Amino acid sequence: MVQTRNSFLVRKWLPVALWIGVLVLESTDMMSAQHTGTVLYAICHVLFGAVDRARFEIFHHILRKSGHFLGYGTLAVLSFRALRATLASGTAWVWGGALLLTSSVASLDEWHQSFIPSRTGSVRDVALDTLGGVALLLVAMLWTRKKPPVVTA
Repeated sequence: MVQTRNSFLVRKWLPVALWIGVLVLESTDMMSAQHTGTVLYAICHVLFGAVDRARFEIFHHILRKSGHFLGYGTLAVLSFRALRATLASGTAWVWGGALLLTSSVASLDEWHQSFIPSRTGSVRDVALDTLGGVALLLVAMLWTRKKPPVVTA
């Protein structure tokens, strides 16, 4: 079966678009700290019995910030993959493009959240999202770099 350029681009860029959709969904009131905290606290209570509320709040905060880091890191890797398949230019352009897309989506996400009463827009979250992108992009770049040929004597 012959693969057209359009179907190739769709296969590479569809995961990026779908992941941005996940991030947009997570940016809604439904995924605010109040709502996720209530559900997660109930789950922890069922699994572990009485849970100290103060300790839970620390855990919940760390979990939410980890979600920022990993969610936008995932977007950066998916963007890196799509740009690497799309552009004929070097790795620096691909890396820069993936990072630019990631930080742009993070900025728009936080701007969007500033209009939702149960959410807040935070420059620190944009920085955390971008840092997650940088970290996972470094992993992706190390993973995909060409290995030197093995020389046998």
